[in-house]
Amino acid sequence: MRSFPALLTNTADIELWPGGLLRARSNADARALAQAQWVLRRKADGRYLAVVNAQGVLPLVPHLMREAGIDEALDALERLELGRSRGPQPTALLPLSGLQLRLEQLGIDADQYEADTGLALEAEPAQLRLAGFDRYRRPLWLQHGAALAWRRLQLHAAQDGIALEAISGYRSHDYQLGIFERKRARGLNVQEILQVNAAPGYSEHHSGRALDISSPGEPPAEESFEATPAFAWLLANAGGHGFRLSYPRDNPHGIVYEPWHWYWTGA
Repeated sequence: MRSFPALLTNTADIELWPGGLLRARSNADARALAQAQWVLRRKADGRYLAVVNAQGVLPLVPHLMREAGIDEALDALERLELGRSRGPQPTALLPLSGLQLRLEQLGIDADQYEADTGLALEAEPAQLRLAGFDRYRRPLWLQHGAALAWRRLQLHAAQDGIALEAISGYRSHDYQLGIFERKRARGLNVQEILQVNAAPGYSEHHSGRALDISSPGEPPAEESFEATPAFAWLLANAGGHGFRLSYPRDNPHGIVYEPWHWYWTGA
């Protein structure tokens, strides 16, 4: 089997994952994933659509060729398989398509939302690099520079006796929409959700430059993180690695204080 780099190739509707990173959901998935060089994964719900092995493309769903975005995904796969390209440039971004409809479905006026929050639309990277694994042993995907910066930050902290754990990194527009759908199903309205979650398309996590950080034994994404030695260390040292705290107290975006959320500026 050919060796592939730990890179995620991103298209509008489908992700191309390198083999060996995704968990099986059934015995059939386990057999298919065991020999997979690539896995095509639907972004809207995480469904595995097909695997690519030495025999070619093996569909895991009926009517694979009717899937939204399948032609674009197979074109990307062909470029990778034939070696004409290792994929898009690390800084390439996907077009901002389909977001207006998503926002309208939620009753969010994009222009008004941007004016009220000062947040900007965040395009998804066309390629993401494996930056290790998060607390839950899930692959942590970040933009190339952010992945390298996170590893350096984590190593520097360890040298100072501080353990840093990632809670989450890159999230797609579809994933953010799913957060809203699940919370609405629990009875929250959109305005309540917007107090703690950016609108789909406006989360820094879409950029592959943001990650949520915690330390062992601390609950994830809780304000109590600010009382930990890890947070004090981040305040003193994260800037030297190009990371900033996105949502301090009384931030102008109207988002609740998030001591766990850090963004790589590229500096």
